[in-house]
Amino acid sequence: MESEQANMIPGENKDSPGDPQTELDLPPEYCHYRDGGCEFADSCLNCPFPRCIYDKPGGKQHWLKEMRNREMARLFTTEGKAVKELALMFGVSQRTVQRALKNCLSA
Repeated sequence: MESEQANMIPGENKDSPGDPQTELDLPPEYCHYRDGGCEFADSCLNCPFPRCIYDKPGGKQHWLKEMRNREMARLFTTEGKAVKELALMFGVSQRTVQRALKNCLSA
């Protein structure tokens, strides 16, 4: 009995072969992962972002706000839109527009 235990892999239970502890940990090239992507890319391998926006908490929301703020700054500087107009266009308060313009234009 002791010789059988010496040949066993640690964590392996001879009585239950389907036990998750005894399943093989295959290298990635032998595993098939589903890469469904997200709303920004068809697959993770074709993603335009250098790092997945879902890795950080609030990553998607942060990215969308950043894009909104850049668009506000562009419209303010190139097309001469007023703060009140931008607030109505984007459905935010005038103070939010002022804060976005301050952050975008000072950077």
